[in-house]
Amino acid sequence: MSFIFVVIANALVFMIFEMLLPTLPLFVTALGGGASQVGLVTGMFMLSAILIRPFAGILVTKFDKKLLLIFGILIIALSTGAYYLSTNITALLIIRLIHGAGFGLATTYFATLAAEIIPKERRGEGIGYFGVGETVAISVGPMIGIMTLELYDFQRLFFGGMAVLLLAVLMALLIKRSPQGRDLDKQERVKVKLYEKRVLFPSLLIFLIGIAAGGIMSFFSLYAIEKNFTHVGLFFLFIAAASFVIRIISGKLFDVYGPSVILIPGSILSIAGLVILYMADSDGMFLLAAVLYGFGFGAIFPALQTWCMNLVGEHEHEDAMASFFNFFDLGIGGGSFILGLVAAELSYQAIYIVASIVYALVLVVYIGYIRGRTAS
Repeated sequence: MSFIFVVIANALVFMIFEMLLPTLPLFVTALGGGASQVGLVTGMFMLSAILIRPFAGILVTKFDKKLLLIFGILIIALSTGAYYLSTNITALLIIRLIHGAGFGLATTYFATLAAEIIPKERRGEGIGYFGVGETVAISVGPMIGIMTLELYDFQRLFFGGMAVLLLAVLMALLIKRSPQGRDLDKQERVKVKLYEKRVLFPSLLIFLIGIAAGGIMSFFSLYAIEKNFTHVGLFFLFIAAASFVIRIISGKLFDVYGPSVILIPGSILSIAGLVILYMADSDGMFLLAAVLYGFGFGAIFPALQTWCMNLVGEHEHEDAMASFFNFFDLGIGGGSFILGLVAAELSYQAIYIVASIVYALVLVVYIGYIRGRTAS
């Protein structure tokens, strides 16, 4: 049951995070902010999440991991409600900074608590299932946010989000930890790690994948307008559905055969999806691109996450996940900036050729890596 509570609580946190993505910029505008303030609000959140994660490993030696998770979710919940109390951009930025810190802690401890509960020999399968709730939340979160604003107002958006997050706190309270897990937490960490060297290679891969994902997340709506594609919600729903299906299969394959059986075909499927997206001139092509990309990304993300955990000791999962998520967030942030320049110089369409090249680089780098290991 504890694993189910972890999955549900994590899904609720991600649902509200995704709910705020399309709606918080509208709130910034309502406060009198412009495009630069919207970018600053996004950047401030990412910065605080990245800066707090290196401390995650040290914190579990001082406090119980479950309590730290609950504390992280509470910060997220109270920050979400506090957005409505913002009367200017400065106040909003301060709350956003606090919110990002809570999110950075919670996402790290969710993943490591899930890994603690899952038997090691089934970790790939378990992390795949863990991500299913996340995938569903990502698909419905933006829709809930937009619908809430259409029907109500910012007050109900933020306070409703806070209520859902308090439910996530309740789910976290019901998680039961094993004595072995608590004993592992007490093992001494040498120092605060900006990144974990042993997971540097899979973290580099997730950084590259984050760059490509930034193109999908940040610019697809504008590209759809450019191409007269009106089913944006359906496009993301197809990505989520494909990711949901593939995660049920890919985790078991990872446990039996290792990362290669996931990363190589996953990269090829993602490249195919992005190339079709570049060429798309009909609804069918857009939705086919969504399915192929969803299969690829949905398989690769949990595989790299599990690989990172397997490369470190059981008591060092926080360090591994801090590096994993920070590299992914840096990829998304950097990718949004770089691909924004591509769109400005060329077109939104060109973004997806660049993104496919990034995935090709992932494939080439990984094949070079396994050949190097085989030769040595």
